[in-house]
Amino acid sequence: MSSASVPRSAIRALSRARPSVRPRTAQRLATSQPAPRCLSQVASPITSVRHRPSPVSPRNAFRIGVSESRRTMFIQTENTPNPDALKFNPNTRVLPEGFPSTFLEYMSPRSTLQPPHPSPLAAKLLNVDGITSVFFGADYITVTKDSSVPWAHLKPEVFSLISEFVASGQAMVNITQGNAGEGQETEQDSLAFDENDDEVVGMIKELLETRIRPAIQEDGGDIEFRGFHDGQVLLKLRGACRTCDSSTVTLKNGIESMLMHYIEEVQGVQQVMDEEEEVAMKEFAKFEEKLRQQKGPDAAPTTVGKGSLDFVE
Repeated sequence: MSSASVPRSAIRALSRARPSVRPRTAQRLATSQPAPRCLSQVASPITSVRHRPSPVSPRNAFRIGVSESRRTMFIQTENTPNPDALKFNPNTRVLPEGFPSTFLEYMSPRSTLQPPHPSPLAAKLLNVDGITSVFFGADYITVTKDSSVPWAHLKPEVFSLISEFVASGQAMVNITQGNAGEGQETEQDSLAFDENDDEVVGMIKELLETRIRPAIQEDGGDIEFRGFHDGQVLLKLRGACRTCDSSTVTLKNGIESMLMHYIEEVQGVQQVMDEEEEVAMKEFAKFEEKLRQQKGPDAAPTTVGKGSLDFVE
């Protein structure tokens, strides 16, 4: 019986052929999880290249530092009871360390250039059309505008100026030798402890410092103690509270009631006006009286908006 002959080359090929992966090995690889990488395992070339620091030139390092500072910079804006004042929190200190007062207020562009506390930031802010005053607290900035200009036109520019100063690291307030310039409002902290104060004045200052000042600073302002005479506490509101329509309510319903409740010697609270403010109030009273004469004796006092004596349809 003859059998079919198989070529020798085919037999040699069949004997050498082996499966690349055994069935059990394939099943184990399909069901097993990747082995955890131990700490002593050497990183792969791709991983090592990814984490290897690349050389950076000084110029590029400066650019990277600035970009990172801008990226992490956070400036928060807060509304105040005064619709014409806006509070900016730059998340950094505004007044220099060891500043003798808790605030610094600029009322005119010229005051930002005069000693003893010129401010390049306040100078740029007051150069914006519509900005009337700039108030610096320890860690916040309050910007007050003219009531005829909407915040939608001013807020982006004000925000941009503050952001540039915070990112650059420049000092917002400089200290030079000289007396306070015109329109620059600052002095020693009026609520600071004074050994020459009597007991009543000391209690008044303590209440103003611990209970009243924090609330006013939250609204973008501050308070000054001007004296205590004949049962009347003389105070001066600053910042957003200075031009706020509800400042009288704050003085009478808030500050006066608290002081009279805790200190029986206090009979009332009065707001002190500076000489410039008194002149402005007198001029406004003359203007209002002139309008009343034109409108007639039955005309109502001037109010904000429609219905006021100076409102023209």
